[in-house]
Amino acid sequence: MVALLSAWPWENFGNLKYLLYAPLAAQVVYSWVYEEDISKVFWCIHILIICGLKALVHELWSVFNNMLFVTRTLRINPKGIDFKQIDHEWHWDNYIILQAIIVSLICYMSPPLMMMINSLPLWNTKGLIALIVLHVTFSEPLYYFLHRSFHRNNYFFTHYHSFHHSSPVPHPMTAGNATLLENLILCVVAGVPLIGSCLFGVGSLSTIYGYAVMFDFMRCLGHCNVEIFSHKLFEMLPILRYLIYTPTYHSLHHQEMGTNFCLFMPIFDVLGDTQNPNSWELQKKIRLSAGERKRVPEFVFLAHGVDVMSAMHAPFVFRSFASMPYTTRIFLLPMWPFTFCVMLGMWAWSKTFLFSFYTLRNNLCQTWGVPRFGFQYFLPFATQGINDQIEAAILRADKIGVKVISLAALNKNEALNGGGTLFVNKHPDLRVRVVHGNTLTAAVILYEIPKDVKEVFLTGATSKLGRAIALYLCRRGVRVLMLTLSVERFQKIQKEAPVEYQNYLVQVTKYNAAQHCKTWIVGKWLTPREQSWAPAGTHFHQFVVPPIMKFRRNCTYGDLAAMKLPKDVEGLGTCEYTMERGVVHACHAGGVVHMLEGWKHHEVGAIDVDRIDLVWEAAMKYGLSAVSSLAN
Repeated sequence: MVALLSAWPWENFGNLKYLLYAPLAAQVVYSWVYEEDISKVFWCIHILIICGLKALVHELWSVFNNMLFVTRTLRINPKGIDFKQIDHEWHWDNYIILQAIIVSLICYMSPPLMMMINSLPLWNTKGLIALIVLHVTFSEPLYYFLHRSFHRNNYFFTHYHSFHHSSPVPHPMTAGNATLLENLILCVVAGVPLIGSCLFGVGSLSTIYGYAVMFDFMRCLGHCNVEIFSHKLFEMLPILRYLIYTPTYHSLHHQEMGTNFCLFMPIFDVLGDTQNPNSWELQKKIRLSAGERKRVPEFVFLAHGVDVMSAMHAPFVFRSFASMPYTTRIFLLPMWPFTFCVMLGMWAWSKTFLFSFYTLRNNLCQTWGVPRFGFQYFLPFATQGINDQIEAAILRADKIGVKVISLAALNKNEALNGGGTLFVNKHPDLRVRVVHGNTLTAAVILYEIPKDVKEVFLTGATSKLGRAIALYLCRRGVRVLMLTLSVERFQKIQKEAPVEYQNYLVQVTKYNAAQHCKTWIVGKWLTPREQSWAPAGTHFHQFVVPPIMKFRRNCTYGDLAAMKLPKDVEGLGTCEYTMERGVVHACHAGGVVHMLEGWKHHEVGAIDVDRIDLVWEAAMKYGLSAVSSLAN
């Protein structure tokens, strides 16, 4: 049975919970349109603005926390945040709605207070003093006492406070993630100084806004998992150790839970003899180690941006969106101009940066981002700069001791760098293994084709992947209709096949040649007219980027080649573009397999058809699984 006040009344509403703000917004709109004196509803406007500022504070702290390229050396808990924790904290902002409802009810039930709020001055020094006194003498001791009691009382911890502590890695969103009862208590803790200063007749808009926002700012600071304070500050001013906590200080509370109960001021832990003795020594140790080299990843996936809209899918922009497969969100369009400007800035000044990470069987796997977007790879004057970025990333990985670096999508474009051969030939002594991952990509596509298929239609037939797919299928006795206008390139591929299978490779030059073939393997973009040649019931397997659009309702469409990572992956909380949770592009998975197997060769240039089955079997051995798209 659910404990009293442990669940939220609107927990089943989903995003409809935001309609609870509607009465406030409606009141403002009504007064604006139909009443001459809008000052009567200033309190509604203040509530809505403060709620927005509180959400913004959490979002900005989340952005900072997830900027691994800035914070990685100062992280307190090195583990990653997985999908389970993100889902657990999905409705972290429930407490903001609660505070809006409570303040609204207080204002409605107390017209004098409502009038007082509507007429508050902008600033009052006495109000600031009163607020600080009330915070130190009421809020801090009350929170400390109740927080310690929640930990020491088994019933209250099990049924209430354990919900907050079930997030393994502190994050700014963890700060507001608690049960209804705890947040009701927090409303009292944060509300008394504000209401008290107003009742004393010394309140002001500045103190209300400042305290409401700073309260959340400090709670996010404590949960940010990044040690932002210099240890020298506390050595120069030792008294600060009693007046303000640090992220390390509160992180120790989450790790050991029997110490460091204070709200923001450690002096109450000192007085209550509950301060962790390692609090300040650990804080100093983390700051001093900021310049030291951290753990070296065993594997790096070198990715790149796709387009401006998908850039907002990054975990350091919106963590919740990044934890779901990418899809265009219309309400983010107003952010497009700003994101475009950021893209231009990255083009001019940025270098390859750490994007995300996860751990697989004690192997640290990182994704690095080349600061380039899809369209830039097709600009002739930009290719040298892109190759310079990729080369610099490979050399950096080699220098720090990375075992395998896998090139994503356009980073291994044949026209750009020969599928990675440019770098391997230029630097023959590389210790890091450069991998394009296309062998496993080919394997995923080939193993998806039913065994009873006798004929396929292949576009992009003379590309790196097209060649490997054609050669593999012809050895299986499958007739391959290879769409290409180049007789020379077709014949070159045909000659690579064993003599007895060469007749299974057939050159075609028009799409109508496949009007009776129900298995299409697409390596080149198809227009609606070109897709119309496929008979009803056709399945489109594809390795074209971006994927073709689904124009035919009587046909099925496969997704890009992908594999699901093993179940024992840890700290994975970001979706790879349009992939489902835990699913990565096959070229990413190919690099992981290369690393797990400990293979010492580079996988660049042309695909070795003889290794396709070997790589597939290795992937199966390590628990990776194919993502079937035949039903799509």
